[in-house]
Amino acid sequence: MKYQQNHGSKVVPCILSCPSSVSECLLLTKKITPTSQFCTQESWGLCFVDCKMKALILVGGFGTRLRPLTLHVPKPLVEFANKPMILHQIEALKAIGVTEVILAISYQPESMLNFLNEYEKKLEIKIICSQETEPLGTAGPLALARDKLIDGSGEPFFVLNSDVICEYPLQEMIEFHKSHGGEASIMVTKVDEPSKYGVVVMQENSGKVEKFVEKPKMFVSNKINAGIYLLNPSVLDRIKLKPTSIEKEIFPKIAADEQLYAMVLPGFWMDIGQPKDYITGLRLYLGSLQRKSPSNLATGSNIVGNVLVEESAVVGDGCLIGPDVAIGPGCVVESGVRLSNCTLMRGVRIKMHACISSSIIGWHSTVGRWARVENMTILGEDVYVRDEVYTNGGIVLPHKEISFNILKPEIVM
Repeated sequence: MKYQQNHGSKVVPCILSCPSSVSECLLLTKKITPTSQFCTQESWGLCFVDCKMKALILVGGFGTRLRPLTLHVPKPLVEFANKPMILHQIEALKAIGVTEVILAISYQPESMLNFLNEYEKKLEIKIICSQETEPLGTAGPLALARDKLIDGSGEPFFVLNSDVICEYPLQEMIEFHKSHGGEASIMVTKVDEPSKYGVVVMQENSGKVEKFVEKPKMFVSNKINAGIYLLNPSVLDRIKLKPTSIEKEIFPKIAADEQLYAMVLPGFWMDIGQPKDYITGLRLYLGSLQRKSPSNLATGSNIVGNVLVEESAVVGDGCLIGPDVAIGPGCVVESGVRLSNCTLMRGVRIKMHACISSSIIGWHSTVGRWARVENMTILGEDVYVRDEVYTNGGIVLPHKEISFNILKPEIVM
């Protein structure tokens, strides 16, 4: 049975077909008037709560492209814009009424379990793990979590790649999925150089996916898979419990059956699984934040462009910060420092007159006076860069002291 929700003078149809009886829904809202199509609800989210919509986030992987940051911390827990990467996704799912999130993990389960214990209570959302004992690709984890995803409601569930950062138009995706009636929906994003990617060929009007073409030499499409899906439970019947690629093995079969549709993602998108894209993603994210919630950004005569400063951080006099900078909790930025296009993670100290650009400074690291750090330098946890040292693209492992110049990109063991 479908329901209608009354928002003052605005009456809109419920997006999901709620499996519960009218009497059960009445217990939630106290304002149900059933008809053949509709009922009245007090708020947009209640029907989602009753339907217990679920999501699975593909955590997996060792995060090798973001080392040394991921040597001791699972990639989804590495901070992006001052919060764990995966928290951006969980908050977006919570906002549209998802009540249960399943994390498909294969690496450092203890750290992930600590995260669950902390954020389940803070967000008031159920978060559970589905742990792989062997790598299962991007589809196998869905088969492994089958019993957790299926609850008898018949409602679709979300699947997200944990590396993806965007504005998460999940509400719009639900509407799109219900409108076309197909078995699966994927988000796609436009790219400038499609020959570098596997592209999605789709009908522009309906969004129906016709085929996938890997790194086309001639132009056939400029849209690529954005790593966000909404799937009917029947998709699980197509997946066996073995290493399987959802992009290369499952989706092409659904498309061949004319049951796969693609929605073009509005706004920005970035896979932030490697340092260069992490820095680009930060710029795009802060630009989006400036448009939607400018009050969350720092202001002042020493701020250039979009800058995010956690409230417990301390910034000294005479600094010039920005554009596109995130300063994490407990950071200390001494006087005369110049920061641009960079992230300072929790507990970092930048000493007087240091200059940092296009780099990521790991937890509790220190950059000395008049030091210069640039060109995609990545400092692991607890690294100490001595005074007046220059690092040009250095990848520095945790707990190291750098007392010499790094003149060209290299790994410091």
